[in-house]
Amino acid sequence: MTKITDSYDVIVVGSGPGGATISRELSAQGKKTLILEWGNYKAVTGSFLGMAKELFVLGKSLYITKNLLGMVRGITTGGSTIYYCATAFDAPLDRLKKHGIDIKAEVDEITHMVPFGPLKDELISQAGKLFLESAKELGYPVQKANKFIYQDKCLANCDLCLLGCPHGAKWTARNWVDDSVGNGAEIINNAKVSKVIIENNKAVGVEFKHKKKTVKVYGKKIVIAAGGLGSPMILRNSGISGVGYNFIFDPLWYTMGKVDSITSGKGVAMCGVIDLEEEGITLTDHNLPRLTKAIFDLQGFKPHKLFSYNNIVPIMAKVRDGFSGRLGKNGWVWKDLSKSDWHKLNAGYEHSKKILENAGATSIYKTPLLAAHPGGTVKVGEHLDTDLKTKYDNLYVCDASAIPCELGLPPTLTILAMAKRLSKHLLEND
Repeated sequence: MTKITDSYDVIVVGSGPGGATISRELSAQGKKTLILEWGNYKAVTGSFLGMAKELFVLGKSLYITKNLLGMVRGITTGGSTIYYCATAFDAPLDRLKKHGIDIKAEVDEITHMVPFGPLKDELISQAGKLFLESAKELGYPVQKANKFIYQDKCLANCDLCLLGCPHGAKWTARNWVDDSVGNGAEIINNAKVSKVIIENNKAVGVEFKHKKKTVKVYGKKIVIAAGGLGSPMILRNSGISGVGYNFIFDPLWYTMGKVDSITSGKGVAMCGVIDLEEEGITLTDHNLPRLTKAIFDLQGFKPHKLFSYNNIVPIMAKVRDGFSGRLGKNGWVWKDLSKSDWHKLNAGYEHSKKILENAGATSIYKTPLLAAHPGGTVKVGEHLDTDLKTKYDNLYVCDASAIPCELGLPPTLTILAMAKRLSKHLLEND
């Protein structure tokens, strides 16, 4: 066993939006910071193969539930933000405040720290414009979506967002990891954290595997930010029982239709959004890379759809599912969809179909189920206090696992603001 004798002010496990924010904020204040990341730090190339290596490894980044629902997460520096659509959905401020988490000020701060705002018209895809126009005609509360995108770097008619933007147009958590390293933070990649080292009810370090060796490293504060699936597994191994149960994972599917007036299937995904809050459904246009669409067609036993792409308009329906399910001993996802979840999914399909038909679409079909954004596996109020602290001193959790309420929306802005708030707490209580 290798032991790193150097002690750090803070050890951050994971480099997604939570971990990247913590490391950036603390390293900027001169705190000796170590980031431990299971994935690599390779350049983002925008290739399907590169994306597949980090999203589609069964049992690591890809999980299949008993409903044949596929759930993916990005195992790389920057986490899933490398492959997200860079959409900045509002944080559920009122719902979080009921649980003692007030992040309104931090949300405002974050929106001034990253690129934030709706896309310029010239960057909105053909499918996005059709979605916005058709939904507006039908009276839906549709609006342009805010994006984490440097629009001067963004290319029109480009489909690389979901494959990892190689142009530097999409803000990701890796931007802030880069800042952290520039501030003097250290990062160890390919480090698979197994547990937190606890002594006298206090977190004092972390144990991880690196290059086939077991390594121990010590720090004054430990922040676990390994995501909705990763964090509870680390905490279980560290003596915190009951985590990894009754969680959310935002089930979704796509409805696709052929529209003859559309000449390109490429473009930024999620240009417009309809948030049907009372129904628990979110609808958005969602251009897909050609190979990604082909995989969905094969999964849905629709090989005859494989060669249709340029005139296809996909609409994603994501629903706010209830807390249920559990993570198995090895992190496998055991979660059924409830009757309510199915009702929402089917209602989302009907809304999507209505919007497509109004736009003149034919040959409408839906894809197999997916899920995104697993959260609530280490909830505030059950396993964490309102400062995101566990039952052990000096041990905190900051990622989607801490979220105590249903979302049904991409949580990036929420996690960034929670991490900003935790950073202030750590600095004030140093």
